[in-house]
Amino acid sequence: MNVDRFAQQVQAIHWRLAEMYRGADTALQPTSDLLLPVAFKELGTASEELQVAAEQLLEQTEELATTRAQVEAERQRYKELFEFMPNAYLVTDDQGKILEANRAAATLLNIEQSFLPGKLLVSFIPPQERRAFRNKLLQMHRSEWVQESALSLQPRHGEAFEAAVNISVVREVLDQAVTLRWIVRDISERKRALKALNTSEYNSYHDRPWHCYSKGELIHLEPSLLYIVRQGLVKLSTMSESGDEILMGLVGSSMPFGSSLTSLPIYQAIAFSDEVQLVNISLSEIAGSPHLTQALLSPINARLRQTELLLAIAGKRQVKDRLYHLLQLLKKEIGQSVSQGTRLTVRITHQDLADACCTTRVTITRLLSKFRREGKITFDSKQHMIIKNEI
Repeated sequence: MNVDRFAQQVQAIHWRLAEMYRGADTALQPTSDLLLPVAFKELGTASEELQVAAEQLLEQTEELATTRAQVEAERQRYKELFEFMPNAYLVTDDQGKILEANRAAATLLNIEQSFLPGKLLVSFIPPQERRAFRNKLLQMHRSEWVQESALSLQPRHGEAFEAAVNISVVREVLDQAVTLRWIVRDISERKRALKALNTSEYNSYHDRPWHCYSKGELIHLEPSLLYIVRQGLVKLSTMSESGDEILMGLVGSSMPFGSSLTSLPIYQAIAFSDEVQLVNISLSEIAGSPHLTQALLSPINARLRQTELLLAIAGKRQVKDRLYHLLQLLKKEIGQSVSQGTRLTVRITHQDLADACCTTRVTITRLLSKFRREGKITFDSKQHMIIKNEI
Protein backbone atom coordinates (compact mmCIF):
# COMPACT_ATOMS: atom_id res chain seq x y z
CA MET A 1 0.00 0.00 0.00
CA ASN A 2 1.37 3.41 -0.97
CA VAL A 3 0.85 6.82 0.63
CA ASP A 4 -1.84 7.90 -1.86
CA ARG A 5 -3.97 4.86 -1.15
CA PHE A 6 -3.59 5.36 2.59
CA ALA A 7 -4.76 8.98 2.22
CA GLN A 8 -7.76 7.84 0.18
CA GLN A 9 -8.79 5.39 2.91
CA VAL A 10 -8.51 8.09 5.59
CA GLN A 11 -10.61 10.47 3.45
CA ALA A 12 -13.28 7.78 2.95
CA ILE A 13 -13.49 7.15 6.71
CA HIS A 14 -13.85 10.88 7.36
CA TRP A 15 -16.65 11.03 4.80
CA ARG A 16 -18.51 8.13 6.44
CA LEU A 17 -18.20 9.74 9.90
CA ALA A 18 -19.43 13.07 8.52
CA GLU A 19 -22.47 11.34 7.04
CA MET A 20 -23.23 9.74 10.42
CA TYR A 21 -22.99 13.07 12.25
CA ARG A 22 -25.26 14.75 9.73
CA GLY A 23 -27.75 11.91 10.17
CA ALA A 24 -27.56 12.29 13.95
CA ASP A 25 -28.31 16.05 13.81
CA THR A 26 -31.40 15.64 11.67
CA ALA A 27 -32.75 12.49 13.38
CA LEU A 28 -35.55 12.60 15.95
CA GLN A 29 -34.70 12.21 19.64
CA PRO A 30 -36.34 8.75 20.02
CA THR A 31 -34.03 7.32 17.30
CA SER A 32 -30.81 8.88 18.61
CA ASP A 33 -30.35 6.05 21.07
CA LEU A 34 -30.41 3.59 18.18
CA LEU A 35 -27.86 5.63 16.23
CA LEU A 36 -25.19 5.50 18.98
CA PRO A 37 -24.41 1.75 18.73
CA VAL A 38 -24.21 2.03 14.95
CA ALA A 39 -21.76 4.91 15.30
CA PHE A 40 -19.56 2.95 17.70
CA LYS A 41 -19.54 0.01 15.34
CA GLU A 42 -18.57 2.23 12.40
CA LEU A 43 -15.84 3.86 14.45
CA GLY A 44 -14.47 0.44 15.45
CA THR A 45 -14.41 -0.75 11.84
CA ALA A 46 -12.74 2.47 10.73
CA SER A 47 -10.17 2.16 13.50
CA GLU A 48 -9.26 -1.38 12.41
CA GLU A 49 -8.92 -0.29 8.79
CA LEU A 50 -6.69 2.60 9.79
CA GLN A 51 -4.49 0.30 11.88
CA VAL A 52 -4.08 -2.17 9.02
CA ALA A 53 -3.31 0.67 6.61
CA ALA A 54 -0.76 2.14 9.02
CA GLU A 55 0.96 -1.23 9.46
CA GLN A 56 1.16 -1.73 5.69
CA LEU A 57 2.50 1.77 5.23
CA LEU A 58 5.15 1.16 7.92
CA GLU A 59 6.20 -2.10 6.28
CA GLN A 60 6.53 -0.39 2.90
CA THR A 61 8.49 2.45 4.47
CA GLU A 62 10.94 -0.05 5.98
CA GLU A 63 11.30 -1.84 2.63
CA LEU A 64 11.88 1.50 0.92
CA ALA A 65 14.55 2.39 3.47
CA THR A 66 16.26 -0.99 2.96
CA THR A 67 16.20 -0.55 -0.83
CA ARG A 68 17.58 2.95 -0.50
CA ALA A 69 20.41 1.67 1.71
CA GLN A 70 21.22 -1.06 -0.85
CA VAL A 71 21.22 1.45 -3.70
CA GLU A 72 23.49 3.76 -1.71
CA ALA A 73 25.87 0.88 -0.92
CA GLU A 74 25.93 -0.09 -4.61
CA ARG A 75 26.59 3.52 -5.62
CA GLN A 76 29.43 3.73 -3.12
CA ARG A 77 30.93 0.48 -4.41
CA TYR A 78 30.92 1.72 -8.02
CA LYS A 79 32.34 5.05 -6.88
CA GLU A 80 35.23 3.21 -5.22
CA LEU A 81 35.75 1.08 -8.33
CA PHE A 82 35.83 4.28 -10.38
CA GLU A 83 38.31 5.91 -8.02
CA PHE A 84 40.71 2.98 -7.77
CA MET A 85 40.72 1.83 -11.41
CA PRO A 86 44.35 1.26 -12.48
CA ASN A 87 43.69 3.07 -15.75
CA ALA A 88 42.79 6.73 -16.05
CA TYR A 89 39.01 7.19 -16.38
CA LEU A 90 37.34 10.44 -17.42
CA VAL A 91 33.74 11.49 -18.02
CA THR A 92 33.23 14.55 -20.22
CA ASP A 93 30.30 16.32 -21.85
CA ASP A 94 29.96 16.41 -25.63
CA GLN A 95 32.26 19.45 -25.78
CA GLY A 96 35.06 17.67 -23.93
CA LYS A 97 34.57 19.42 -20.59
CA ILE A 98 35.60 17.10 -17.76
CA LEU A 99 32.74 16.15 -15.43
CA GLU A 100 34.42 13.40 -13.45
CA ALA A 101 37.95 12.01 -13.18
CA ASN A 102 39.48 9.28 -11.05
CA ARG A 103 42.80 9.30 -9.19
CA ALA A 104 44.70 7.59 -12.01
CA ALA A 105 43.59 10.36 -14.39
CA ALA A 106 44.82 13.03 -11.98
CA THR A 107 48.19 11.24 -11.70
CA LEU A 108 48.45 10.79 -15.47
CA LEU A 109 47.70 14.48 -16.13
CA ASN A 110 49.81 15.67 -13.18
CA ILE A 111 47.09 17.76 -11.55
CA GLU A 112 45.06 17.69 -8.34
CA GLN A 113 41.97 15.53 -8.77
CA SER A 114 39.66 18.23 -7.38
CA PHE A 115 40.88 20.68 -10.08
CA LEU A 116 39.96 18.46 -13.04
CA PRO A 117 36.13 18.85 -13.12
CA GLY A 118 35.27 21.86 -15.28
CA LYS A 119 38.50 21.82 -17.30
CA LEU A 120 38.49 21.12 -21.03
CA LEU A 121 40.26 17.94 -22.08
CA VAL A 122 41.70 19.78 -25.09
CA SER A 123 43.87 21.79 -22.67
CA PHE A 124 45.85 18.56 -22.12
CA ILE A 125 46.47 18.09 -25.85
CA PRO A 126 49.68 19.51 -27.38
CA PRO A 127 48.85 22.84 -29.10
CA GLN A 128 49.79 21.62 -32.58
CA GLU A 129 47.27 18.75 -32.34
CA ARG A 130 44.30 20.53 -30.79
CA ARG A 131 42.50 21.25 -34.06
CA ALA A 132 42.67 17.57 -35.05
CA PHE A 133 41.42 16.60 -31.58
CA ARG A 134 38.39 18.94 -31.87
CA ASN A 135 37.53 17.43 -35.27
CA LYS A 136 37.81 13.94 -33.80
CA LEU A 137 35.55 15.00 -30.92
CA LEU A 138 32.84 16.04 -33.40
CA GLN A 139 33.09 12.69 -35.19
CA MET A 140 32.67 10.75 -31.95
CA HIS A 141 29.09 11.97 -31.52
CA ARG A 142 27.99 9.95 -34.56
CA SER A 143 29.42 6.70 -33.24
CA GLU A 144 27.25 3.93 -31.80
CA TRP A 145 30.02 1.75 -30.39
CA VAL A 146 33.17 1.94 -28.32
CA GLN A 147 35.96 3.63 -30.27
CA GLU A 148 39.65 2.91 -29.93
CA SER A 149 42.09 5.62 -30.80
CA ALA A 150 45.54 7.03 -30.07
CA LEU A 151 46.13 10.52 -28.71
CA SER A 152 49.06 12.64 -27.68
CA LEU A 153 48.48 13.97 -24.17
CA GLN A 154 50.51 16.61 -22.39
CA PRO A 155 50.24 16.61 -18.59
CA ARG A 156 50.52 19.82 -16.64
CA HIS A 157 54.16 20.96 -16.51
CA GLY A 158 55.18 17.73 -18.29
CA GLU A 159 56.23 16.34 -21.65
CA ALA A 160 53.73 14.96 -24.15
CA PHE A 161 53.29 11.19 -24.37
CA GLU A 162 51.33 8.78 -26.56
CA ALA A 163 48.15 7.34 -25.07
CA ALA A 164 45.65 4.69 -26.14
CA VAL A 165 42.04 5.67 -25.44
CA ASN A 166 38.72 3.83 -25.48
CA ILE A 167 35.74 6.17 -25.83
CA SER A 168 32.06 5.31 -25.42
CA VAL A 169 29.19 7.71 -26.12
CA VAL A 170 26.24 7.71 -23.71
CA ARG A 171 23.01 9.08 -25.22
CA GLU A 172 19.73 10.21 -23.68
CA VAL A 173 16.22 10.50 -25.15
CA LEU A 174 15.99 11.84 -28.73
CA ASP A 175 19.47 10.43 -29.44
CA GLN A 176 21.31 13.40 -27.96
CA ALA A 177 24.86 12.77 -26.72
CA VAL A 178 25.19 13.71 -23.08
CA THR A 179 28.51 12.25 -21.94
CA LEU A 180 31.69 10.71 -23.30
CA ARG A 181 33.50 8.13 -21.20
CA TRP A 182 37.25 7.85 -21.68
CA ILE A 183 39.65 5.09 -20.57
CA VAL A 184 43.22 6.31 -21.08
CA ARG A 185 46.48 4.28 -20.98
CA ASP A 186 50.02 5.57 -21.36
CA ILE A 187 51.60 3.42 -24.09
CA SER A 188 54.78 5.42 -24.62
CA GLU A 189 56.91 2.94 -22.65
CA ARG A 190 55.49 0.00 -24.58
CA LYS A 191 56.19 1.79 -27.86
CA ARG A 192 59.78 2.39 -26.83
CA ALA A 193 60.17 -1.26 -25.83
CA LEU A 194 58.77 -2.50 -29.14
CA LYS A 195 61.04 -0.12 -31.01
CA ALA A 196 64.03 -1.48 -29.12
CA LEU A 197 62.99 -5.06 -29.88
CA ASN A 198 62.76 -4.27 -33.60
CA THR A 199 66.30 -2.91 -33.73
CA SER A 200 69.51 -4.88 -34.00
CA GLU A 201 70.62 -3.51 -30.62
CA TYR A 202 68.53 -6.00 -28.67
CA ASN A 203 69.61 -9.64 -28.58
CA SER A 204 67.89 -12.17 -26.36
CA TYR A 205 71.16 -14.10 -25.87
CA HIS A 206 73.50 -11.11 -25.59
CA ASP A 207 76.26 -11.66 -23.00
CA ARG A 208 74.92 -15.11 -22.09
CA PRO A 209 77.04 -18.29 -22.00
CA TRP A 210 76.42 -20.75 -24.80
CA HIS A 211 76.90 -24.51 -25.21
CA CYS A 212 78.17 -26.24 -28.32
CA TYR A 213 76.86 -29.54 -29.81
CA SER A 214 78.13 -31.64 -32.69
CA LYS A 215 75.95 -32.95 -35.49
CA GLY A 216 73.80 -35.88 -34.37
CA GLU A 217 74.31 -35.17 -30.65
CA LEU A 218 71.23 -35.47 -28.46
CA ILE A 219 70.40 -32.30 -26.52
CA HIS A 220 69.21 -32.93 -22.96
CA LEU A 221 66.17 -30.73 -22.27
CA GLU A 222 65.58 -29.31 -18.79
CA PRO A 223 61.86 -28.59 -18.14
CA SER A 224 62.68 -25.29 -16.40
CA LEU A 225 64.72 -23.91 -19.32
CA LEU A 226 63.98 -22.45 -22.73
CA TYR A 227 66.70 -22.94 -25.36
CA ILE A 228 67.56 -20.47 -28.12
CA VAL A 229 69.67 -21.37 -31.15
CA ARG A 230 72.65 -19.05 -31.43
CA GLN A 231 74.11 -20.85 -34.43
CA GLY A 232 73.22 -23.91 -36.49
CA LEU A 233 70.09 -26.00 -36.80
CA VAL A 234 68.28 -28.28 -34.33
CA LYS A 235 65.88 -31.05 -35.33
CA LEU A 236 62.88 -31.68 -33.08
CA SER A 237 61.15 -35.03 -33.34
CA THR A 238 58.92 -37.55 -31.62
CA MET A 239 58.25 -41.27 -32.10
CA SER A 240 55.18 -42.96 -33.56
CA GLU A 241 53.61 -46.08 -32.05
CA SER A 242 55.47 -48.18 -34.63
CA GLY A 243 58.80 -46.68 -33.59
CA ASP A 244 59.22 -44.39 -36.60
CA GLU A 245 60.64 -40.92 -36.11
CA ILE A 246 58.29 -38.00 -36.83
CA LEU A 247 59.73 -34.57 -37.62
CA MET A 248 58.20 -31.84 -35.41
CA GLY A 249 60.37 -28.87 -36.33
CA LEU A 250 63.63 -27.46 -37.58
CA VAL A 251 64.88 -24.73 -35.25
CA GLY A 252 67.22 -22.17 -36.79
CA SER A 253 69.07 -19.10 -35.57
CA SER A 254 67.34 -17.04 -32.81
CA MET A 255 64.44 -19.52 -32.59
CA PRO A 256 63.41 -21.02 -29.21
CA PHE A 257 62.55 -24.57 -28.25
CA GLY A 258 62.14 -26.62 -25.09
CA SER A 259 60.03 -29.29 -23.40
CA SER A 260 57.88 -26.52 -21.88
CA LEU A 261 56.59 -25.70 -25.39
CA THR A 262 55.12 -29.14 -26.01
CA SER A 263 52.81 -31.67 -24.39
CA LEU A 264 54.24 -34.68 -26.27
CA PRO A 265 55.44 -37.45 -23.93
CA ILE A 266 58.37 -38.20 -26.26
CA TYR A 267 60.17 -35.10 -27.47
CA GLN A 268 63.80 -34.99 -28.44
CA ALA A 269 66.15 -32.38 -29.84
CA ILE A 270 69.17 -33.33 -31.96
CA ALA A 271 71.91 -31.11 -33.36
CA PHE A 272 71.23 -31.15 -37.10
CA SER A 273 74.19 -29.16 -38.42
CA ASP A 274 77.94 -29.53 -37.98
CA GLU A 275 78.11 -27.13 -35.05
CA VAL A 276 75.17 -25.98 -32.98
CA GLN A 277 75.45 -23.26 -30.34
CA LEU A 278 72.66 -22.94 -27.79
CA VAL A 279 71.80 -20.41 -25.09
CA ASN A 280 69.39 -21.30 -22.29
CA ILE A 281 67.10 -18.96 -20.32
CA SER A 282 65.12 -19.97 -17.24
CA LEU A 283 61.32 -19.78 -17.47
CA SER A 284 61.23 -17.81 -14.20
CA GLU A 285 63.47 -15.12 -15.73
CA ILE A 286 61.22 -14.89 -18.79
CA ALA A 287 58.12 -14.60 -16.60
CA GLY A 288 59.68 -11.70 -14.70
CA SER A 289 60.92 -9.82 -17.77
CA PRO A 290 58.40 -8.21 -20.14
CA HIS A 291 61.34 -7.29 -22.37
CA LEU A 292 62.33 -10.94 -22.82
CA THR A 293 58.72 -12.00 -23.28
CA GLN A 294 58.25 -9.47 -26.09
CA ALA A 295 61.52 -10.54 -27.71
CA LEU A 296 60.51 -14.21 -27.75
CA LEU A 297 56.98 -13.65 -29.05
CA SER A 298 57.92 -13.30 -32.72
CA PRO A 299 60.23 -16.38 -32.95
CA ILE A 300 57.69 -18.51 -31.07
CA ASN A 301 55.07 -17.45 -33.63
CA ALA A 302 57.49 -18.47 -36.39
CA ARG A 303 57.86 -21.89 -34.75
CA LEU A 304 54.09 -22.26 -34.61
CA ARG A 305 53.72 -21.44 -38.30
CA GLN A 306 56.45 -23.94 -39.18
CA THR A 307 54.75 -26.69 -37.15
CA GLU A 308 51.46 -26.02 -38.96
CA LEU A 309 53.24 -26.35 -42.31
CA LEU A 310 54.77 -29.67 -41.24
CA LEU A 311 51.34 -30.94 -40.19
CA ALA A 312 49.93 -29.91 -43.57
CA ILE A 313 52.77 -31.70 -45.36
CA ALA A 314 52.25 -34.89 -43.32
CA GLY A 315 48.56 -34.84 -44.29
CA LYS A 316 49.20 -35.04 -48.04
CA ARG A 317 48.34 -38.45 -49.43
CA GLN A 318 51.08 -38.92 -52.06
CA VAL A 319 54.74 -39.18 -51.06
CA LYS A 320 55.90 -37.06 -54.01
CA ASP A 321 53.65 -34.21 -52.83
CA ARG A 322 54.99 -34.52 -49.29
CA LEU A 323 58.58 -34.41 -50.55
CA TYR A 324 57.90 -31.47 -52.87
CA HIS A 325 56.36 -29.31 -50.12
CA LEU A 326 59.05 -30.36 -47.63
CA LEU A 327 61.73 -29.13 -50.03
CA GLN A 328 59.85 -25.85 -50.36
CA LEU A 329 59.84 -25.52 -46.56
CA LEU A 330 63.57 -26.32 -46.32
CA LYS A 331 64.24 -23.83 -49.07
CA LYS A 332 62.55 -21.15 -47.02
CA GLU A 333 63.93 -22.11 -43.60
CA ILE A 334 67.58 -22.98 -44.36
CA GLY A 335 68.03 -21.83 -47.95
CA GLN A 336 70.85 -19.65 -49.24
CA SER A 337 70.56 -17.94 -52.62
CA VAL A 338 73.20 -19.00 -55.16
CA SER A 339 73.51 -18.60 -58.94
CA GLN A 340 71.93 -22.01 -59.61
CA GLY A 341 68.98 -21.57 -57.25
CA THR A 342 68.67 -22.00 -53.48
CA ARG A 343 71.31 -24.02 -51.63
CA LEU A 344 70.38 -25.77 -48.38
CA THR A 345 72.95 -24.69 -45.80
CA VAL A 346 72.66 -28.03 -43.98
CA ARG A 347 73.38 -31.36 -45.61
CA ILE A 348 70.14 -33.38 -45.55
CA THR A 349 70.40 -37.15 -45.92
CA HIS A 350 67.89 -39.33 -47.73
CA GLN A 351 67.00 -40.92 -44.40
CA ASP A 352 66.28 -37.50 -42.90
CA LEU A 353 63.88 -36.74 -45.74
CA ALA A 354 62.30 -40.18 -45.44
CA ASP A 355 61.65 -39.68 -41.71
CA ALA A 356 60.13 -36.27 -42.37
CA CYS A 357 57.90 -37.66 -45.17
CA CYS A 358 56.91 -40.80 -43.24
CA THR A 359 58.19 -43.12 -45.97
CA THR A 360 61.22 -45.26 -46.78
CA ARG A 361 64.72 -44.17 -47.77
CA VAL A 362 64.39 -46.15 -51.03
CA THR A 363 61.29 -44.16 -52.04
CA ILE A 364 63.01 -40.85 -51.31
CA THR A 365 66.10 -41.88 -53.31
CA ARG A 366 63.91 -42.78 -56.29
CA LEU A 367 61.98 -39.47 -56.15
CA LEU A 368 65.13 -37.36 -55.74
CA SER A 369 66.68 -39.10 -58.75
CA LYS A 370 63.58 -38.22 -60.74
CA PHE A 371 63.73 -34.58 -59.58
CA ARG A 372 67.39 -34.47 -60.53
CA ARG A 373 66.74 -35.84 -64.04
CA GLU A 374 64.01 -33.27 -64.49
CA GLY A 375 66.46 -30.51 -63.53
CA LYS A 376 64.55 -29.49 -60.41
CA ILE A 377 67.42 -30.15 -58.00
CA THR A 378 71.16 -30.62 -58.09
CA PHE A 379 74.01 -31.03 -55.58
CA ASP A 380 77.22 -29.10 -55.01
CA SER A 381 80.67 -30.53 -54.31
CA LYS A 382 79.85 -30.92 -50.59
CA GLN A 383 76.62 -32.76 -51.36
CA HIS A 384 74.43 -29.85 -50.31
CA MET A 385 71.17 -29.87 -52.21
CA ILE A 386 70.47 -26.94 -54.55
CA ILE A 387 66.79 -26.43 -55.33
CA LYS A 388 66.07 -24.73 -58.61
CA ASN A 389 63.87 -21.69 -58.32
CA GLU A 390 61.22 -23.11 -60.65
CA ILE A 391 60.54 -26.21 -58.53
